[in-house]
Amino acid sequence: MKKIIFALLTCWMTGQLPAADAQWLTSVPEATAQAKKENKLVLLDFTGSDWCGWCKKLDAETFSKSEFIGYAGKNLVLVEVDFPAQKQQSAELKAANKALQEKYHVSGFPTLIVLKPDGTVVWNQVGYLAGGPAAMIAKLDEAKKK
Repeated sequence: MKKIIFALLTCWMTGQLPAADAQWLTSVPEATAQAKKENKLVLLDFTGSDWCGWCKKLDAETFSKSEFIGYAGKNLVLVEVDFPAQKQQSAELKAANKALQEKYHVSGFPTLIVLKPDGTVVWNQVGYLAGGPAAMIAKLDEAKKK
Protein backbone atom coordinates (compact mmCIF):
# COMPACT_ATOMS: atom_id res chain seq x y z
CA MET A 1 0.00 0.00 0.00
CA LYS A 2 2.84 2.40 0.84
CA LYS A 3 4.40 1.74 -2.59
CA ILE A 4 1.14 2.61 -4.36
CA ILE A 5 0.74 5.83 -2.37
CA PHE A 6 4.37 6.74 -3.03
CA ALA A 7 3.97 6.06 -6.76
CA LEU A 8 0.80 8.17 -6.94
CA LEU A 9 2.39 10.98 -4.98
CA THR A 10 5.47 10.90 -7.23
CA CYS A 11 3.31 11.06 -10.38
CA TRP A 12 1.29 13.94 -8.96
CA MET A 13 4.40 15.89 -7.97
CA THR A 14 5.99 15.35 -11.38
CA GLY A 15 2.87 16.76 -13.01
CA GLN A 16 3.17 19.86 -10.83
CA LEU A 17 6.67 20.75 -12.01
CA PRO A 18 6.83 23.75 -14.30
CA ALA A 19 7.50 23.06 -17.95
CA ALA A 20 11.02 23.72 -19.14
CA ASP A 21 11.44 27.04 -20.86
CA ALA A 22 11.64 27.13 -24.61
CA GLN A 23 15.10 27.74 -26.06
CA TRP A 24 15.26 31.10 -27.84
CA LEU A 25 18.20 31.78 -30.13
CA THR A 26 19.38 35.25 -31.16
CA SER A 27 21.00 34.30 -34.48
CA VAL A 28 18.86 33.83 -37.60
CA PRO A 29 21.65 32.05 -39.54
CA GLU A 30 22.05 29.59 -36.66
CA ALA A 31 18.27 29.15 -36.47
CA THR A 32 17.81 28.52 -40.21
CA ALA A 33 20.67 26.00 -40.20
CA GLN A 34 19.02 24.17 -37.31
CA ALA A 35 15.61 24.37 -39.00
CA LYS A 36 17.01 22.82 -42.18
CA LYS A 37 18.62 20.02 -40.20
CA GLU A 38 15.46 19.32 -38.16
CA ASN A 39 12.85 20.15 -40.84
CA LYS A 40 11.23 22.90 -38.77
CA LEU A 41 9.96 26.43 -39.28
CA VAL A 42 11.70 29.46 -37.77
CA LEU A 43 9.66 31.82 -35.58
CA LEU A 44 11.09 35.33 -35.21
CA ASP A 45 9.71 37.26 -32.24
CA PHE A 46 10.42 40.98 -32.61
CA THR A 47 10.00 42.23 -29.06
CA GLY A 48 10.78 44.96 -26.60
CA SER A 49 11.18 42.44 -23.80
CA ASP A 50 11.64 44.85 -20.93
CA TRP A 51 9.32 47.72 -21.90
CA CYS A 52 6.59 46.50 -24.32
CA GLY A 53 3.44 45.59 -22.41
CA TRP A 54 1.91 43.58 -25.27
CA CYS A 55 5.19 41.69 -25.73
CA LYS A 56 5.23 40.79 -22.05
CA LYS A 57 1.59 39.70 -22.27
CA LEU A 58 2.32 37.50 -25.30
CA ASP A 59 5.20 35.89 -23.45
CA ALA A 60 3.16 35.32 -20.28
CA GLU A 61 0.00 34.07 -22.00
CA THR A 62 1.50 32.08 -24.88
CA PHE A 63 5.27 31.57 -25.09
CA SER A 64 5.72 30.52 -21.46
CA LYS A 65 2.88 27.97 -21.49
CA SER A 66 3.69 24.26 -21.63
CA GLU A 67 1.32 23.72 -24.58
CA PHE A 68 3.30 26.18 -26.72
CA ILE A 69 6.68 25.00 -25.43
CA GLY A 70 5.84 21.40 -26.35
CA TYR A 71 4.62 22.42 -29.80
CA ALA A 72 7.67 24.62 -30.41
CA GLY A 73 10.04 21.82 -29.45
CA LYS A 74 8.61 19.61 -32.19
CA ASN A 75 7.91 22.20 -34.89
CA LEU A 76 9.89 25.42 -34.48
CA VAL A 77 13.25 27.00 -34.03
CA LEU A 78 12.66 30.13 -31.96
CA VAL A 79 14.51 33.42 -32.40
CA GLU A 80 14.13 36.43 -30.13
CA VAL A 81 14.84 39.69 -31.96
CA ASP A 82 14.90 41.97 -28.96
CA PHE A 83 14.95 45.77 -28.71
CA PRO A 84 15.21 46.30 -24.94
CA ALA A 85 15.34 49.63 -23.17
CA GLN A 86 17.37 48.54 -20.13
CA LYS A 87 18.82 45.09 -20.86
CA GLN A 88 22.39 45.17 -22.16
CA GLN A 89 23.19 43.76 -25.61
CA SER A 90 26.41 43.53 -27.57
CA ALA A 91 26.94 45.99 -30.41
CA GLU A 92 26.91 43.03 -32.84
CA LEU A 93 23.52 41.80 -31.60
CA LYS A 94 22.04 45.31 -31.75
CA ALA A 95 23.26 45.71 -35.33
CA ALA A 96 21.95 42.26 -36.35
CA ASN A 97 18.54 42.98 -34.80
CA LYS A 98 18.35 46.38 -36.50
CA ALA A 99 19.19 44.77 -39.86
CA LEU A 100 16.42 42.20 -39.34
CA GLN A 101 13.98 44.95 -38.40
CA GLU A 102 14.77 46.75 -41.64
CA LYS A 103 14.76 43.58 -43.77
CA TYR A 104 11.28 42.56 -42.59
CA HIS A 105 9.92 46.15 -42.32
CA VAL A 106 9.03 45.76 -38.65
CA SER A 107 7.56 48.97 -37.26
CA GLY A 108 5.71 47.75 -34.16
CA PHE A 109 6.07 45.31 -31.31
CA PRO A 110 5.38 42.52 -30.95
CA THR A 111 5.76 41.32 -34.53
CA LEU A 112 5.98 37.62 -35.31
CA ILE A 113 7.42 36.31 -38.57
CA VAL A 114 7.55 32.65 -39.55
CA LEU A 115 10.12 31.48 -42.08
CA LYS A 116 10.74 28.26 -43.93
CA PRO A 117 14.33 27.06 -43.49
CA ASP A 118 15.18 28.67 -46.85
CA GLY A 119 14.10 32.08 -45.51
CA THR A 120 10.72 32.31 -47.25
CA VAL A 121 8.17 34.16 -45.11
CA VAL A 122 5.04 32.02 -44.63
CA TRP A 123 3.22 34.03 -41.94
CA ASN A 124 3.46 37.25 -40.00
CA GLN A 125 1.53 38.82 -37.19
CA VAL A 126 1.83 42.46 -36.24
CA GLY A 127 0.68 43.10 -32.70
CA TYR A 128 -0.54 40.89 -29.91
CA LEU A 129 -2.25 37.61 -30.85
CA ALA A 130 -5.05 36.86 -28.39
CA GLY A 131 -6.14 33.34 -27.53
CA GLY A 132 -3.03 31.88 -25.92
CA PRO A 133 -1.21 28.80 -27.16
CA ALA A 134 -4.24 27.37 -29.00
CA ALA A 135 -4.60 30.44 -31.23
CA MET A 136 -0.86 30.62 -31.89
CA ILE A 137 -0.60 26.92 -32.71
CA ALA A 138 -3.56 27.17 -35.11
CA LYS A 139 -1.82 30.02 -36.99
CA LEU A 140 1.47 28.14 -37.04
CA ASP A 141 -0.19 24.97 -38.34
CA GLU A 142 -1.68 27.03 -41.20
CA ALA A 143 1.77 28.42 -41.96
CA LYS A 144 3.25 24.90 -42.08
CA LYS A 145 0.91 24.08 -44.99
CA LYS A 146 2.26 26.91 -47.15
